[in-house]
Amino acid sequence: MKNEYLKQWETLEVTAFKETFLNWYYQHKRTLPWRGTNNPYYIWISEIMLQQTRVDTVIGYYYRFIEQYPTIEALAEADEQSLLKVWEGLGYYSRARNLKVAAQQVMNDYDGQFPETMEAIRTLKGIGPYTAAAIGSIAFQLPEPAIDGNLMRVGSRLFGIDADIAKPSSRTIFEQAFRKVISEEAPGDMNQAFMDLGSSICTPTSPDCLNCPLKDFCQAYQTGTQLAYPVKTKKEPPKDVYYVAAVIENDQKEFLLMQRPEKGLLAKMWHFPLEEVSKETYLAYKTQYAKETIQGTLDLVAEDTMLAIFDTYPVTWQKRHLGEVKHVFSHLRWHLLLFYGRTQRPLQVENSRWLAKEAFSSLVFPKIQQKLVQQWSENDKVPKDF
Repeated sequence: MKNEYLKQWETLEVTAFKETFLNWYYQHKRTLPWRGTNNPYYIWISEIMLQQTRVDTVIGYYYRFIEQYPTIEALAEADEQSLLKVWEGLGYYSRARNLKVAAQQVMNDYDGQFPETMEAIRTLKGIGPYTAAAIGSIAFQLPEPAIDGNLMRVGSRLFGIDADIAKPSSRTIFEQAFRKVISEEAPGDMNQAFMDLGSSICTPTSPDCLNCPLKDFCQAYQTGTQLAYPVKTKKEPPKDVYYVAAVIENDQKEFLLMQRPEKGLLAKMWHFPLEEVSKETYLAYKTQYAKETIQGTLDLVAEDTMLAIFDTYPVTWQKRHLGEVKHVFSHLRWHLLLFYGRTQRPLQVENSRWLAKEAFSSLVFPKIQQKLVQQWSENDKVPKDF
C-alpha cells in the first residue's frame, strides 16, 4: 500500500494544513440553508436528503420538509402518505420512511433529545457511519471524519492512497488518514470544507489544482498524478428490464393505478399497470406499433393480437404506442413502452384503484410514474368521447 506520504507529516505540517484549509473554507464556503446551525435535526434531515441527490435539488425539498415537520416530534407523528408526498421526486423513498422510524426512536429511547454520541447516533434507523460522523461533527463537534466517496477521492489524491475506494475495506484506511488531520476545535467545519472542496475543486475528472488551497500539501499534485486517483474498480452496469405500461381509462374518465408491494423497490408506490416482457417482445412492440409504422387513424381498435400480455383486461387499445420512457435505478435500468386503452366494463384488479387525472396529486408517484404521466400527456391524441 503506497501510503507513506502522510506518515512523514510533522506536527507543524498538520497544524499548517488545518489552518490553511479552514481559512479557505471560511472565505469560500457555500451558503446553504442547513449551515449556520448546530441543530442536529436540521443537519440530519439535510444529510439524508443529500444521499444520492444534488445539492441544488435538495434545497427546495429541505425548506418544504422543515416547514411541514419543524421538529423531531412532528416527524415522529407524521402520516406516512403525507411524509412521502413531501419527499415525492427525491427518490429512494426508504430514506423518508427510515426518518420517521428514527424520529420515533429519538422520542421513545432518548426522551425526544437527539443523541450526542457516535454510538447512540448509530442506533437510529437509516444512519450509517458517514451520516453519523457528519451529524456528530457538525452538531456536537465530535472529531469524526465523515468518510464517503467524495472524501475518499480527495484523500486518495491528497495522501497518495491507492486503496480501491469501491471496496468497503478501504474505508478504514481513509478513516485512519483523516483522523490525523481532522480539526479537534472545528471538526464540523473541516468536514464541510472537504465537502465543498470535492464538489467545486477536487472533482472526479477535472480537478482545478491551481486554485486548490491544499495543493502545497497534496501528494498527487506534487507528482503530477491527479488523474491516477482515486483507484476504483468499475461496478457492474445496471441490469436492463423491459416493461409494457398501460394507461387504462374507464367510462367515468378515471384511470387504473396499481400499488406496489409493501417491501422492495418502490414499496407501496402507485403507478400505471406494468407487465414485464422480454427484450425481444419489447423491441417487436416498439417497431410494430410505432406511429411511423401505423399510418392513418389514431382511433382505438379491438384486435385480438393487440397487447396479448394484458389479455385479462377487457380493454380496447389505441393501435400505436405513445412512446418510450427510461429510468435508471442504482442497479436496474427500466425501459417502458407506453400504450393507451379504454374499458367500458367493470375492471377490478387486486391492489389497484381508479382515479381521475385531476386527483393524481393525492397519491405519491415515484419518478418513473411521473415520467409516464408526462409522456402520456404529451402524446394523448385519441378522441375524448367514449
